[in-house]
Amino acid sequence: MSSHALAGSIQTNCAVSSSALADHCSLPRLPMLRLSANPSPFHPSSLLSPSASLVRPRRLLRLRALAVAASASPSARSLRLLEWGKVCRAVASFAGTAHGREATEKQLWGVEDVSYEHSRRLLRETEAAVRLLGSSGGSLDFSGLDTVAVESAINRVSGGSVIKGQEAMAVVSLMLLVESLQGTIKAAMKQGEDSRDLLMPLTETILDAVVSKSLVKSIQDIIDDDGSVKDTASPELRRYRDQVQVLESRLCQLMDKLIRNADNEASLSEVSSVNGRCCIKMTGNKSSNFDGLLLSSGSDAGSMIEPIVAIPLNDELQGARALVARAELDALSKLTDKILLELDNIQILMQETITLDKVTARAKYSIAYDGTLPDLYLPNFEHGTIDTAKDGPVSTTFSDQLPKRSWKLFIPNAYHPLLLQQHQENLRRTKKDVASATSEIRRRRIYGQDIAEEDQLAADLDFMKIRVSELERNHPIPVDFMIAEETTVLVITGPNTGGKTISLKTVGLASLMAKIGLYILASEPVKIPWFDAVYADIGDEQSLTQSLSTFSGHLKQIGAIRAQSTSQSLVLLDEVGAGTNPLEGAALGMSLLESFAEAGSFLTLATTHHGELKTLKYSNDSFENACVEFDEENLKPTFRILWGIPGRSNAINIAERLGLSLDIVESARQLLGTAGAEINALIMDMEKFKQDYHEQLQQAQHYLMQSKELHNNLEVAQKNIVDHTTAQRKRKSRVVSEYAVMARSIIHKKFQLFRESAIAQRVVEEEKAAEKAKLERVKGPEPSSTSSLKKTQITNSSMATKASDNIIDEDGGIPEVGDLVYVPKLKNQATVVKIDPSKNEVQVQAGMMKLKLKLKDVKIQKQRTSR
Repeated sequence: MSSHALAGSIQTNCAVSSSALADHCSLPRLPMLRLSANPSPFHPSSLLSPSASLVRPRRLLRLRALAVAASASPSARSLRLLEWGKVCRAVASFAGTAHGREATEKQLWGVEDVSYEHSRRLLRETEAAVRLLGSSGGSLDFSGLDTVAVESAINRVSGGSVIKGQEAMAVVSLMLLVESLQGTIKAAMKQGEDSRDLLMPLTETILDAVVSKSLVKSIQDIIDDDGSVKDTASPELRRYRDQVQVLESRLCQLMDKLIRNADNEASLSEVSSVNGRCCIKMTGNKSSNFDGLLLSSGSDAGSMIEPIVAIPLNDELQGARALVARAELDALSKLTDKILLELDNIQILMQETITLDKVTARAKYSIAYDGTLPDLYLPNFEHGTIDTAKDGPVSTTFSDQLPKRSWKLFIPNAYHPLLLQQHQENLRRTKKDVASATSEIRRRRIYGQDIAEEDQLAADLDFMKIRVSELERNHPIPVDFMIAEETTVLVITGPNTGGKTISLKTVGLASLMAKIGLYILASEPVKIPWFDAVYADIGDEQSLTQSLSTFSGHLKQIGAIRAQSTSQSLVLLDEVGAGTNPLEGAALGMSLLESFAEAGSFLTLATTHHGELKTLKYSNDSFENACVEFDEENLKPTFRILWGIPGRSNAINIAERLGLSLDIVESARQLLGTAGAEINALIMDMEKFKQDYHEQLQQAQHYLMQSKELHNNLEVAQKNIVDHTTAQRKRKSRVVSEYAVMARSIIHKKFQLFRESAIAQRVVEEEKAAEKAKLERVKGPEPSSTSSLKKTQITNSSMATKASDNIIDEDGGIPEVGDLVYVPKLKNQATVVKIDPSKNEVQVQAGMMKLKLKLKDVKIQKQRTSR
């Protein structure tokens, strides 16, 4: 710790022993710490301004005001019943910035006011962000950006105040983040033309944003990473800080000297600070041995004494600190002027970043829970058909993936988002506890601590592992929603706790999520209509303040829904006609559902226990039945929905299995009547038929998948065989060609050797004959035999001369096939067989021998015409 660090401990009233002061003063120089009891406007502690401290309360007030405003909307109560606020908070938690979380939650709460075109644009944005996250490896991270500080900087600069160091660095972080985002998007767009089109919703504004690199450099030259002003900001600031450092060092030495000279063992002296002035804290009964001013005193805290000799240095130090603060203010003031010139651009960058953070939050939520991009369509009621958007669907794969039947709503394996979120959080938390317990046991074994507690930890670890296995095994059960195009009202029956209410909420939340641009937590493909509003009447609506019973509360809410719903609305009714006389409740429920089927909504889903409502399907084609499955063997629901089958009563059968007296059970069945028993028997047969149908359908699908796989494997094998045959044929042709080339090369070389050896041999023979003739001429007269031979040679020579008189030599021309040429090396004539002008070669035949020669090695000869 240097003298500057000592000054920091003075400022925080940290005690320093007298024996260590000398060591502190002798350490090397470290960056200066300003001594001040009252923080300067640029001290880090002053960043906690009242405006900054009120950010969260203000945000809470805005959210409360938003909730109050939402309560006045027609479907606000339905949003509350569906727990839409929890979904909004879950999605907003994936945003990286404070403003992004607030903006995301605000956008989701505005789901009622979103048009169809806006919904499709939101879905395209989410799809683009999902693609971008997949291609960039999750580089869209906004968590390092302090938008609160950026907003404070904008407000401060626009209001004419001087910016703070940390606020300036937040502006730098904003600009660098935008530059990084632009690079990420450009790299993703280069992956293909489809990527460019898909990412277009995200690139409309962010790529056009201008990042002022000169401003970034100016800020980084003046402000350090921690928000403090650098020494290099100005020569005056460096000089004043050096002056402060020298004064602090002198004060350190002076205080050390005073404390060392104090030989009073009954008192304890230590250095402290009062209002930024160095003083000595004295504890004990005896007085000090130096003169000073008593700044404060107390029985427990001791006496704060400023030595007389330290007063000039303290005054000078205070003045030097004021000069440092003024120099820092000047540097920040100049920087504020530069930021003011780019203020509009900074505000645009801030807004675009928050917008992209909102889109990324929706995409990250959709990815985290394995969502599916829905095919959102808008019904066309004028012609009784269903229309998709004019600009085409969000994705072009839905029509190919959907079954051939026309569906109004198709959501396979749909999860309730809050149940899935709760399950994943519990699983994540339990796995984290397992990892922590494992690390703790390992640490205890390494250091040999508390074997008994280790045994307890091991037992807890085993229990947590069992809990993890249970959570992984007991995954939330999805439900299938497959509502035909002609269906307007779906009646769901079944026992309590069977999942009817959760099914209604799942459909309602899925509709809201698709409308606001979120993926649906279901399997592909998903087809869902765009609803102008989602109305729900779920739960106990008893109200003591309004003197309403449960039945009255339901009727009031259903009446308001019936008055406000349109032909583009989704209506969810739980336990229609409950809470009153069963006969009257059933009649009223039938009338309400028929009213909704005629002109009340585009789709109505209702749950009920009234058996009479099941019969509506057989008198009105707009109705469809479904029931939640119940396992009579284990006496518990399976949470699966059986489509096209009305639910049956299980109360008597359950009572019998639970051991109720047979007399009571039989009496109940007789009171129920044979008609009811026959209906239940018919429903049981239908359920059994339905289960057999599903089992056979699954088996057929399994066989179909196997046949497709075998067919694909056969095609692959056939292609491999064809490719292998073609490759073998090509390989054989290549090998034959290679061997042919080798053979031609060998023959050519052999022929060249043979020709060269023949020519050499003939030359040798001619040389020998010439030498022999020369020797014979030297010896004298020739014998008679020699004379006759010579006569013969003369005769041949004369004949050759005569022949030569009839030919003309032509040099420099190109012979033709069939021409007679003279080969000087052979000293003989030959006939042209083949000519290769590109290589300047000619192939000739002399007797039985064929030769390849260069054109320059032959002379063209033509017969001279006799006169």
